[in-house]
Amino acid sequence: MNNATAVLEFLLIGISNYPEWRIPFFMLVLITYLSTLFGNGLIIILIHFDPHLHTPMYFFLSNLSFLDLCYGTVSMPQALLHCFSTHPYLSYPRCLTQMSVSFFLATAECLLLAVMAYDRVVAISNPLRYSMVMNGPVCVWLAATSWGASLVLTAMVTLSLHLHFCGTNVINHFVCEILSLLKLSCSDTSFNELMILITGIFTLMLPFGFILLSYVQIATVVLKIHSVQGMLKALSTCGSHLTVVTIFYGAAISTYMKPQSKSSPDLDKFISVFYGALTPMLNPLIYSLRNKDVKEAIRKVMVKRE
Repeated sequence: MNNATAVLEFLLIGISNYPEWRIPFFMLVLITYLSTLFGNGLIIILIHFDPHLHTPMYFFLSNLSFLDLCYGTVSMPQALLHCFSTHPYLSYPRCLTQMSVSFFLATAECLLLAVMAYDRVVAISNPLRYSMVMNGPVCVWLAATSWGASLVLTAMVTLSLHLHFCGTNVINHFVCEILSLLKLSCSDTSFNELMILITGIFTLMLPFGFILLSYVQIATVVLKIHSVQGMLKALSTCGSHLTVVTIFYGAAISTYMKPQSKSSPDLDKFISVFYGALTPMLNPLIYSLRNKDVKEAIRKVMVKRE
């Protein structure tokens, strides 16, 4: 954005259109945020202190939990403050910063989920060479590449924003979100929309396609296992990841990969709450409830406290 921008702050509508929902929404977001902090914090602590969880899968899971902690913190405290604010304004610098950080974290999660799918493919397709293929340096490189690529893609989108605002400063959203911001601009946003589409292909469609192909390969290997117990064990290591992928990618694709002419502002902002607030809370629940190793680590902690 350039120096000719007349608008210096934006009004976030949030839940203002539905005043009767303010208290229920506030309680929902508060419970969700506290659960996000507790659940993801617990996962990180367990993985750090339990030697049995020092494996590639849990290394990537700790990255995912840290990412979810940051992702929830970017938007949920602000949504809580704005629930009962008469004029929930956000300055332009804060708006741009929040939008960029949220975009960066969402992109990182997309890429990290693809990396975790690759980890599961190696573990199931080639278990004897798993520790050799997914060694420490490789895991660090894959995680660092996900974070680094996300930073580059975010910088490309943010630096391409050269928008003019003609007085309208009302954003129909809980946070500063890039699509909502583009709708306020009175300048030509076709290039920005193209950049978002290209970025969406690299961060949503290609990783999602890679994950689908990974699970096709996993299914091919699993179907060759004659033991029912062995088949269930192989599937159990993928169930949690597949559940998270379905929730996150489903909501993100439905928001960013559809024609903007067919978008509904109210529907889009509530979908964004789903993958921006509920997904970070659900991830640790999904992994802990479906994972014996995590449940065993929690049991050990509880025993030590007693």
